[in-house]
Amino acid sequence: MFMNEKELIPHLFRTEYRKIISVLCKLFSIEHIESAEDIVSDTFLLAAETWGLKGLPKNPTAWLYTVAKNKALDYIKHNKIFYEKIALEINQSQTPFHELEIDWSEKNIYDSQLQMMFAICTPQISSQDQICLSLNILCGFGAEEIADAFLSNKKVIYKRLSRAKSKLRSEKMKIEMPSPPEIYKRLENVLTTLYLLYSEGYYSTSQNTTLRKDLCIEAMRLNLMLTENEHTNTPATNALLSLMCFHSSRFEARTNKNGNLILYHEQDETLWNKELIHKGEYYLGKSSQGKHVSKFHLEASIAYWHTHKNDTTEKWESILQLYNRLLQVEYSPIAALNRTYALAKANGVKNAIVEAEKLNLIDSHFYFTLLGELYTTIDKEKSKSHFLTALSLAKSMPDKQTINQKLANL
Repeated sequence: MFMNEKELIPHLFRTEYRKIISVLCKLFSIEHIESAEDIVSDTFLLAAETWGLKGLPKNPTAWLYTVAKNKALDYIKHNKIFYEKIALEINQSQTPFHELEIDWSEKNIYDSQLQMMFAICTPQISSQDQICLSLNILCGFGAEEIADAFLSNKKVIYKRLSRAKSKLRSEKMKIEMPSPPEIYKRLENVLTTLYLLYSEGYYSTSQNTTLRKDLCIEAMRLNLMLTENEHTNTPATNALLSLMCFHSSRFEARTNKNGNLILYHEQDETLWNKELIHKGEYYLGKSSQGKHVSKFHLEASIAYWHTHKNDTTEKWESILQLYNRLLQVEYSPIAALNRTYALAKANGVKNAIVEAEKLNLIDSHFYFTLLGELYTTIDKEKSKSHFLTALSLAKSMPDKQTINQKLANL
């Protein structure tokens, strides 16, 4: 598809920024991450100025890599990093400076991104800061886009990014693949970051649908990279990718043309992406190797059952048992709430109400929305009261619209 320079530059920024920045950070070391960012930003700025005047080059991507290389070499030549690190390597290899190449090979780009992922997902950085830095470095998102995703403001995001980069520098984090034992220790943290990154997109209350999809796509892209590496292609990695595929398969059916949320039982099944469902089944099958059952296995299995629209007892009994196991592996209020809905479908509304009221999540609009739903066929006044409480607690417009619709249906 043909693009002019105004369309092409943002597209290339999203696809190539992360590759160039990862290679340069690996070359310069993490201490010079800002310098690498400046070089890449200057490269794209020059592209915007030059292409606007002279038109698109024959190979825009190659043009970016050539300019980035020249700017990087100029930086090395005029800064002490050249004398401390690069010069020694050049002398040892007997390569003249002007012939020095930066490795833009597909393998090095791939390896650099994977190594950067493990550098960012260090326990020394908070999970929220990891997500911000992953979006910025590994996905090419700017501070404004990240702020939109987090329903935050740019100042907060800049602080998070600055704090995360400062921590990487102070820890002298190396951009290299850890040893296999260290990979297994850190992989859970990497997977959790990708899980949270995906959730930011899938459960985001931002009205920017394109951004929400992009967040999910980027999380899936990074997860796919992990399945392609022999040391990170674990059952848990495949289970997480399976979960993402199942959830993404219903993305188009989750909102209407006005951006309002469509609940699961009201979704148009014909809008579900069958190809993604098949991919989810494939990765779920691959995840079954091994003895350890992670929370990703259980959530992926729950998501699998949700790709079957029919309301059978077997389906909801299976989902209920999976939630029981999930809460044993890792308790969360949302999982407990979702289990209650499965309990209502499997064992009846009255049992579910008893269990739901034990949770007492009085600050959650999801809690009162569920209670309102459960009481709909038993006590309409109680149902209305719970929906009104949920409405007072809800913060996003899609959630408020959903609750108002339920009140109207009463």
